[in-house]
Amino acid sequence: MLPWLSPGKFPLYLAPMAGVTDMVFRSLCKELGADVMVTEFVSAEGILQADERTRKYTEFDDAQRTVGVQLFGADGQRMGEAARKIVDWKSPDFIDINFGCPVNKVVAKNGGSSLLKDCPLLTSVAAGIVKAVPVPVTAKIRIGWDATTINAVEVCRLLEDTGIQAIAIHGRTRAQGYTGQANWDVIAECAAAVKIPVIGNGDIATGMDVAKRQRETGVHGVMIGRAAMGNPWVFREAKHFLQHGTHLEPPTTEQRFELMLRHTRLAVYSKRYGSEIQALRSMRNRLMTYTQGLPGSKQLRMRFCHIESITELEDIAADYLRRSEELVSVA
Repeated sequence: MLPWLSPGKFPLYLAPMAGVTDMVFRSLCKELGADVMVTEFVSAEGILQADERTRKYTEFDDAQRTVGVQLFGADGQRMGEAARKIVDWKSPDFIDINFGCPVNKVVAKNGGSSLLKDCPLLTSVAAGIVKAVPVPVTAKIRIGWDATTINAVEVCRLLEDTGIQAIAIHGRTRAQGYTGQANWDVIAECAAAVKIPVIGNGDIATGMDVAKRQRETGVHGVMIGRAAMGNPWVFREAKHFLQHGTHLEPPTTEQRFELMLRHTRLAVYSKRYGSEIQALRSMRNRLMTYTQGLPGSKQLRMRFCHIESITELEDIAADYLRRSEELVSVA
């Protein structure tokens, strides 16, 4: 039994999201209540080629534990070798296998959700990694390739037989991408079909959502992705709701801008993006996401489209907060 999934525990996972869940964002979500981190996915081949650009995606610090590194690929032996290298470098708490990514460039390489169409290959990949490393191995899947091939229950049973110790399931097919509704009935069927823990993922945006899925589906934890992008406070709110049955007050406008500034400064200081201007350009979409629900958010997003320095962001924040009462009255 994985310690973070032992009886009586119901962990909140931060879903791995390429270009989003970097080391800085994971640290912020950990502070706000996320229990388990999974890195952005990383190519097994990139790891084996000692690609420094690839290797940086495996970085984390001990404050982020419990943390796993997620791999994608389609060769069990090669992926096992890559997983061994990661364990030697960083000693993650677990290795996670990406069988769920719907992105074309990953699927085209026979990775991610494409393996849901080839169960023998999926089984071979999982078994290869399980045999290669001394740490637990988990997997993330979707419920199927499309509406006519929903095979998550079968896949979960196969993965359990290979020695996979927990499975996170996104309740959409690959064909859906991120459209439509997540099918939690299938997730519940999977949780009932295997003895290993199942983590549910899809359309979790509030503490009430978490409590509902815990109560109705038999999952052992939930994974939160897109809702955390603009609202990393969701983890804190969810824990409060699970404990007290009431919602926390949402973050204030001041708290939102405080986090925007802190996130941006940490991104610059991390040196991951090189110069300050490169870091700010990479942060533009993230800043725009943080504006969700704010009065005058359209104008804010227009300004964030062109932001190039921390000083500029500080000026925008100060100007917005000065005018916040006026914006609220207009809204």
